[in-house]
Amino acid sequence: MNPARPQVRQGGGGKRQVPMRVPKMAELLATRIRRQIILGQLKEGELLLPEAQLLEQSGVSRPTLREAFRILESESFIAVNRGSRGGARILAPKIDVAVRYAGIYLQHANTTFEDVQMVRALLEPPAARTLAERSDPEAIQALRDHIALEAESVTDAHAFAELSTGFHQLVMDLAGNKTLTLVVAMLGGVIEKCSTRVLELIFDIENTKTAVRSHQRLVDLIEKGDAQQALTHWRKHLQSVAQVQVRALGSDQCLDVMG
Repeated sequence: MNPARPQVRQGGGGKRQVPMRVPKMAELLATRIRRQIILGQLKEGELLLPEAQLLEQSGVSRPTLREAFRILESESFIAVNRGSRGGARILAPKIDVAVRYAGIYLQHANTTFEDVQMVRALLEPPAARTLAERSDPEAIQALRDHIALEAESVTDAHAFAELSTGFHQLVMDLAGNKTLTLVVAMLGGVIEKCSTRVLELIFDIENTKTAVRSHQRLVDLIEKGDAQQALTHWRKHLQSVAQVQVRALGSDQCLDVMG
């Protein structure tokens, strides 16, 4: 028998079944700690118990404990400091981790920038409508404060690309749907890189000023409570921006998040 191949057995219905893989102790320990972090039983910034206490409490070997730490560190759940005053410090889950891996996956899948912009145009306009329906003064002020920063950066391609992407993310954050916020944030990291590249290729201060005015127009509609016009305006804005950027990069241009 070839030991490299999994053994199979015949199921009751005549189907061949592959036995389930039993998780290693390090994986089980990492899962336990990960769950405590996610549920808030371990708080961000806290140190895990010293190694000796963890070994006694968990009943695992030192190599197993350190392997569990490596798993959690690779997932950005802990940061391990070595040395006599070291230890494992808890990190709260960060959206940046999802953003980084989403970008890598999309590039690996040869996703085009046009494809990403199409999804963005589907997700963001309803958020603009939601904000207009609420017309919350604090949300409106937050958007206006952000636009003021954009207006100060219209001559700097890198700064404007970052702030412009941030405005889109702020619209989603303030709309309050956490799932959509995550999805748009994952796309935002990719779009910011592409936007910077576009601005470097065809930088025009008048175009950046036009983008700022469009953002201001959206906030005016939100303040008026005009939900339908806010949705329509933001959809047109996104379509217009996508056309300019796709034309500059090429419709078949694949994402490059590693550049």
